Amino acid sequence: MDAGLGRKEDALREGRHALELLPVTKDSIDGAEVMKYLAVIYAWCGEKDLAIQQIQATLRIPSTLSYGNLKLHPYWDSLRDDARFEKIVADLAPKNLKTEQN
Repeated sequence: MDAGLGRKEDALREGRHALELLPVTKDSIDGAEVMKYLAVIYAWCGEKDLAIQQIQATLRIPSTLSYGNLKLHPYWDSLRDDARFEKIVADLAPKNLKTEQN
């Protein structure tokens, strides 16, 4: 909420604190969601490098972060012009979509 309201420092602090309270090592399902939403916070706060790093970390574990989520969800709109983000999305694309695009 703070990220959407432009309260960058509060949003970053609260997102990081949430991850400290519920790391994936404590709760693999909800911890993964916290990781994903920390990436959203970074993206909404204009912290593209941190958002990309957090997306990559979240993709290394079982989570709800997926090709469809990254490709279509408005959460990630601020990252769409970033080549690193587009590469992540392209790498996650289903194989039949990769061959159709080439």
